[in-house]
Amino acid sequence: MKDATPDANPGTARDAKQDPVHPAAEHPAFTPAEVRSVISGLMLVILMAALDQTIVAVALPRMSADLQGFDLLAWVVSGYLVAAAVATPLYGKIGDLYGRRATLMFAIGLFLVASVGCALSISMPMLIGMRILQGVGGGGLFAITQAAIADIITPRERGRYQGYFSATYAVASVSGPLLGGLLTHYLSWRWVFWINLPLGAIAIQISRRTLARLPVPNIRRQIDYAGAILLTVGLTPLLIGITRVGQGVSWTASENLILFGASAVALAVFLWQEQRAKEPVLPLELFRIATMTVCCLMLFIGFSQVVALSVLIPLRAQLMTGMRADSAALQLLPLTLSTPCGAFIAGRIMSRTGHYRPILVAAAAIVPFGLLGLAFSDANHIFPGALFMIMAGVGVGMQMPTALVAVQNAVPRHHVGVATGTTSFARSLGAAIGVAVLTALLLSNLGEHAPQLSSTLAGGELMKDILGGALQTMGTAQRAALSGSVQDAFRKVFLTGACITVLSVGLAWSLEDKPLRGLAGN
Repeated sequence: MKDATPDANPGTARDAKQDPVHPAAEHPAFTPAEVRSVISGLMLVILMAALDQTIVAVALPRMSADLQGFDLLAWVVSGYLVAAAVATPLYGKIGDLYGRRATLMFAIGLFLVASVGCALSISMPMLIGMRILQGVGGGGLFAITQAAIADIITPRERGRYQGYFSATYAVASVSGPLLGGLLTHYLSWRWVFWINLPLGAIAIQISRRTLARLPVPNIRRQIDYAGAILLTVGLTPLLIGITRVGQGVSWTASENLILFGASAVALAVFLWQEQRAKEPVLPLELFRIATMTVCCLMLFIGFSQVVALSVLIPLRAQLMTGMRADSAALQLLPLTLSTPCGAFIAGRIMSRTGHYRPILVAAAAIVPFGLLGLAFSDANHIFPGALFMIMAGVGVGMQMPTALVAVQNAVPRHHVGVATGTTSFARSLGAAIGVAVLTALLLSNLGEHAPQLSSTLAGGELMKDILGGALQTMGTAQRAALSGSVQDAFRKVFLTGACITVLSVGLAWSLEDKPLRGLAGN
């Protein structure tokens, strides 16, 4: 499968001359000390953003009790994800036009203002509104930090530094729930938001100083505001509808049909707008680059599974063993730790070999076997399940930095920011759709295999009953009688996930393996 654009591998002197936005003079060489300084600032930004995704979950029950809005509780998480997904590609384009440093400062500032609003919320609608605003800022934290690396590190070396970011994710994955639990128990759930202020202040100070030498375009071009609005209008109802499906609402419910219809119309107009805009917010020609399209699809599929597993595995433990929510969450440790470990391993291999295709093929081939093993493992036996989670986590983790660096290596330099934002958007969209589709499939399978259980867990009442409702009142004999049926329901879900991830193997195999820039002679 060949890239359609003849200049899909920029980086030579000829490419720099053809780049009107980032001429070669605007890409000064960085010393090793300067690189370490920049990376340290970006790692702190990533830590703050990643912590916010893991620290909040533990405090959700206390939030719902204090604000008396359990029915809206899911939107505390979904509102953030939807806003971040919509905002991510926009940040990539703005960063390309106005520079990473200024754009990142804006994103951090917006994130901190929204954190204060979350901490001061007096009602669930106010908290959800502030979380949506926080998501708009949070989408920029990931997109800009990833794009900033492309400004100072060659593609071949980029994988190694992506490994450092993966280690940061691992720290956040392990410490976030623990820190959130301690803050909620000894202080208040509001402190899971207040803690962002000192972290954000340090991140602003370090980033402002260390990113000062990042290139800033000398050419100012008009932003495609119409395209940005149409993209937002098109994606928001789509993601809201998908989130509703994951909460048990039918795909064909009248409200969802209206949401999906409005999304289709807005996105169609968006595509028309991008074809005529002088400076489109999402250049459609990027998707004529095969590497860009294939890697975005792989990230979409990979994240649809790993995020869905983070919901399904604790849920299976609670349904089948009666395990408490906090204990069930600990079963996710093999997955949450192996994913960044896989990313670190892939980054090191990529830096040494200068190639990405063999890594993506191997990584994609591992994931289906992990999901297949989960389908036939017993929730009561921890170690086999942990082994299969590690397989899935390592496989998806290896795809994260490899696919991102492959995209940055394939697109013209002046599109690196928007391309990076688009890969982040593919991940976010995959996460939202994967959770919705597989959760809806689980609800359907529970209705077929365990009608007594599904009657108490239908739709939006699922989370409420899991946290301390009907399941806690079931007797041991009743749980044992339902165990087999529930196992069959989860087996179908995991098998479906395994079938979906097989597609990534074909996608990876179709890639052209272009050497990463940074090799001698390139």
